[in-house]
Amino acid sequence: TIAAAVDEALREFNRIDILINGAAGNFLCPASALSFNAFKTVIDIDTIGTFNTSKVLFEKYFRDHGGVIVNITATLSYRGQALQVHAGTAKAAIDAMTRHLAVEWGPNNIRVNSLAPGPITGTEGYRRLGGKFAEEASLFDMIPLKRAGNKTEIAHSTLYLASPLSSYVTGTTLVVDGGSWLTSANNFPALLDFWAAGANKN
Repeated sequence: TIAAAVDEALREFNRIDILINGAAGNFLCPASALSFNAFKTVIDIDTIGTFNTSKVLFEKYFRDHGGVIVNITATLSYRGQALQVHAGTAKAAIDAMTRHLAVEWGPNNIRVNSLAPGPITGTEGYRRLGGKFAEEASLFDMIPLKRAGNKTEIAHSTLYLASPLSSYVTGTTLVVDGGSWLTSANNFPALLDFWAAGANKN
């Protein structure tokens, strides 16, 4: 359980300074083909999982000692990204949760922020969400920075939010996507064809 994991970490290290909520359940699927259970499962993993972990750590340590929470979210909801109603909804809820918790837990010296990555090479999400296809089709040329990101860039951005460098930053979302959400494809019929062709299985 989450509580047991937190207890074990406290026994081992005597303190917990940072919580990074990185739970994700994602795949490409139009809403019309998405089962009720699939939608609920993504909400359970992403949104409920983030709240439960944050609440347990608040009760067991952060309430009395302060700390930093970084929630990994997404930009999917910003434009209503096609084929992503499940993940976009779940991550948008986490962005809202981030703001609520920042307000309520700030007096306990707890900072709460979100980090929204774009396409990141070498990740499970990149593989499952058609990253290789996008790469081969030169779709990343549409991104203002003309490329996908890498894991080191996400690590550096997370470190910024978790460190004293951002000591006066709370309740916000840091987008680390090379500008991709501003220009990425979001034509539903075209993306539906992409999904139907089997890109969701890549």
